[in-house]
Amino acid sequence: MAEESFTIIDNRSGNEVTVPIVDGTISSAALRQLDKGMWFYDPAYLSTANCDSKITFIDGAEGILRYRGYPIEQLADGSSFLEVCYLLLHGELPTQAQSDVWVDHITNHTYVHENIARFMQGFRYDAHPMGTLVSTVAGLSTFYPEAKDIDDPHNRMIQIIRLIAKMPTMAAFAYKNRLGLPYEYPVNNLGYTGNFLRMMWNVADPSFEPDPILTKALDVLFILHADHEQNCSTTTMRTVGSSQADPYSAVAAATCGLYGPLHGGANEKVIRMLHEIGSYENVDAYVEKVKSGEMLLQGFGHRVYKNYDPRAKIIKQTADQVFNVTGMNPLLDIAMKLEEVALSDPYFVDRSLYPNVDFYSGLIYEAMGFPMDMFTVLFAIGRTPGWLAHWQEMLDDPEQKIYRPRQKYTGPAERSYVAIGDR
Repeated sequence: MAEESFTIIDNRSGNEVTVPIVDGTISSAALRQLDKGMWFYDPAYLSTANCDSKITFIDGAEGILRYRGYPIEQLADGSSFLEVCYLLLHGELPTQAQSDVWVDHITNHTYVHENIARFMQGFRYDAHPMGTLVSTVAGLSTFYPEAKDIDDPHNRMIQIIRLIAKMPTMAAFAYKNRLGLPYEYPVNNLGYTGNFLRMMWNVADPSFEPDPILTKALDVLFILHADHEQNCSTTTMRTVGSSQADPYSAVAAATCGLYGPLHGGANEKVIRMLHEIGSYENVDAYVEKVKSGEMLLQGFGHRVYKNYDPRAKIIKQTADQVFNVTGMNPLLDIAMKLEEVALSDPYFVDRSLYPNVDFYSGLIYEAMGFPMDMFTVLFAIGRTPGWLAHWQEMLDDPEQKIYRPRQKYTGPAERSYVAIGDR
């Protein structure tokens, strides 16, 4: 079979270049063979692949998501979050022996330095937990200066383990700090997610153990959020990492990307929308306002998926399990009616506005007792292994250099300076 290719013709000169199609992409370098001053203009990089990656596969048209080749449905059903972390970082699922060592490593790094705990107490009483988390993660780089040696794979893995292990501790501390409650230190025999829930909810009860159904549900949500290819925060992780910054600084930057309402804050918007609708009876009227452009439909549609988000299907099933423990979230009826209407109305179907991962996740978090400003923090815990997997992959890729996109200059032409008295 002949090699698949594009032929690009420069109509100014008549020169042409043939560009091979490799894995559905063409090299931008070929264009510059025709004109070295020419660049692709691609706002928000919507049509640009900035790297090769073996980590996550997405087929938006078919609604497919796989980590290292494994369907997300199978991982959510049979795996644990820490096992998925291992998969993302090492490329293969662990054996039992490998899993035991891995879990032990994570468990032994859950504590943070007491100076970190005191540092977190320095934030205002009403500080947003995500702002506290961003700053604290960045601060970790000063406690582990050896992390700057990114060329040592063993040292690199130590920092990766520390970050995955300490994220839940810092997240729980950020929450407790806001409430003025004493920090709950890790009890590692409860497992990764169970330990986090204990640090969140326990106050001076040595016998406290979180509900196993809620623990499993949150573990599944962490799995679903573990990676999602080259989104805003992951691209930020790679961009900062390309300067050879230490992983704590890079994860802090990625967390900043996640902090934005268009990325990590989407499930919070869903909850606010459902509260605004107010009742089951108001759904039809709200939908009409969406269709007329008066309101936005939060939690529907996705930049990548043009089909039902596969994570949304799993979350919907998880929601049933959570509500059996917590009782029904009063917003659930509104959400289900909204989904029913949207999936049957040609206006939404024609625009591929299907429920996404954010639509039901906020309902689960709220039912479990998490305040809305903790939703993005939970996202950050789950996404940390994905960020680190991409960071590691980038460092090992010989084609990668420090990120330096070009721009299309649209400012004024050359001008002469005029002294201030003559302006």
